[in-house]
Amino acid sequence: MNYSELEQLLSTTRRVVITTHRSPDGDAIGSSTALYQILSKRNHDVSVIVPDAFPKFLSWMDPNRSICQFDTNRAEAEELIGSAEVIFSLDYNTLGRVGDVGQLISISNATKVLIDHHLSPDSGFDFILSDTTASSTAQLVFDFAAEMNMQDEIDVPTSESLYAGIVTDTGSFRFPSTSAHTHEIVMELMRIGLKPESIHQKIYDTNNLSRLRLIGYALSQKLEVDAQTQTAIIPLSLEEKNRFKYIKGDTEGLVNYGLSIEGVRMAVFMSEELNAVKFSFRSKGDVDVNQFARSFFNGGGHKNAAGGKLDLKLSEAIDHLKKVLHENNEL
Repeated sequence: MNYSELEQLLSTTRRVVITTHRSPDGDAIGSSTALYQILSKRNHDVSVIVPDAFPKFLSWMDPNRSICQFDTNRAEAEELIGSAEVIFSLDYNTLGRVGDVGQLISISNATKVLIDHHLSPDSGFDFILSDTTASSTAQLVFDFAAEMNMQDEIDVPTSESLYAGIVTDTGSFRFPSTSAHTHEIVMELMRIGLKPESIHQKIYDTNNLSRLRLIGYALSQKLEVDAQTQTAIIPLSLEEKNRFKYIKGDTEGLVNYGLSIEGVRMAVFMSEELNAVKFSFRSKGDVDVNQFARSFFNGGGHKNAAGGKLDLKLSEAIDHLKKVLHENNEL
């Protein structure tokens, strides 16, 4: 990325739109709200657009409810993108990851900036900060701020958003992408005034009874292990989710329980939606779920963490998963 050129572009007030992927997670919301705060302090007119809703346990990062949700505020989002001079794409590597928002971005005359850590980013951006070794996009936003001489704009609320992105995408610092640099950034955030325990409570200690019962049901009644392929599978139907009053975010992290089983090399969580099934893949070591998801599930992501989606019934999706697992047991 040519930082000096982008720094020159942002040296005067601009209309800026920050976008992130569908089903926004902690890194998506954390990196987006952090960049929003940094650029706002430089007197830019900044908006954040998400394709759809994000989990309630992340809502503290949007205290004024200023994030524009595209699927419920399409007209507002179209106006914001249409008038934008600079558009940031955070935590996704292709415009296909943001649905109809991506189509609006593609026809916009705005300067387009990608900040992301997923494999195989598209080249259709004016500026690209892509590092697949980074723990999170939040980590890259911190680095971006430093390179752009904006690090002084990181205050306590901004540090909290950055930490939320880092802690969720690293699995509380246990995933292989966690590096010495990741910890160095957290050290800097703590010097600013970050209290990690407070953020942990906001993200992980806000369970309701229905969510805990759903997780308990999934683990006790639905979890199965395919010993031959060393894969844990957790499928949940739409009816089962509704039975436990499911809301977005309730199954966050559920797939990691499967991966924690001794001898398991891959875990798959399957969530039935209307006319489709979403997949969440996690793996250990050299098992490349990014390539697996790309090849068989219209998805992708990272080597050890990926997602996918198929327009199938849950029973059909389970059969498809088991078929490709046994046909590709060398994974």
